Amino acid sequence: MAKLTIKNLHVGIEGKEILKGVNLEVKSGEVHAIMGPNGTGKSTLASALMGHPKYEVTEGEAYLDDKNLLEMEVDERARAGLFLAMQYPAEVPGVTNADFMRQALKATSGKDVGLFEFAIRYEKRVEELKMRPDLAHRYLNEGFSGGERKRNEILQLKVLRPKFAILDEIDSGLDVDALKIVGENVSDLVNDQFGCILITHYQRILDYIKPTNVHIMIDGKIVLSGGQELIQKIDKQGYEWIKDELGIDFVEGE
Repeated sequence: MAKLTIKNLHVGIEGKEILKGVNLEVKSGEVHAIMGPNGTGKSTLASALMGHPKYEVTEGEAYLDDKNLLEMEVDERARAGLFLAMQYPAEVPGVTNADFMRQALKATSGKDVGLFEFAIRYEKRVEELKMRPDLAHRYLNEGFSGGERKRNEILQLKVLRPKFAILDEIDSGLDVDALKIVGENVSDLVNDQFGCILITHYQRILDYIKPTNVHIMIDGKIVLSGGQELIQKIDKQGYEWIKDELGIDFVEGE
């Protein structure tokens, strides 16, 4: 069983502190949903864990099993088994999806994958996500709709099979059908070798990816943890009730 451990993590950008002591432990087989208003640090957590150079870790620890993530470069974190599905996947003109994925698989696994073996695996995943059959020959995310980019992120996840995935608002921009396809494909991945952190604003993706744990992030900290009851309460009341229940004052977007 793998474990991702975050202890007292403080992260800033350009001198402004955004994360103010995040504590979280995720084990394989678990899905941890992190919810909260805009601007409370959810995406910052994802970027900092993956090693985005814009974010400065000023205090705290982050480990994948016994490996110190904060001492690793981005590519080393990926090879250790960490994956980030980004909120806004970038275009890479001139590089086909298939070439990108085969090289990524080689880089993370440390071994070359035969062309025929890769093609079979890749085409099966494309079919499972109901994507266009010519996907392998298209340039990475170039000319893709928002929904196609999100499905392509999940395709990469299914091919690479990391230990942990951080899914940053994968429901953003998805229509009802695409949401169901993406949600069910992620849910099928969860087992005793894989766990994930699911960052979202909305309850709808959680209809398909059932979290084992739910956390509310406010002002750079996880202020409340629980289960399905938190999702239901947020769906009915939003986040305003937290101000009264926990005595926390916040302005969404700050």
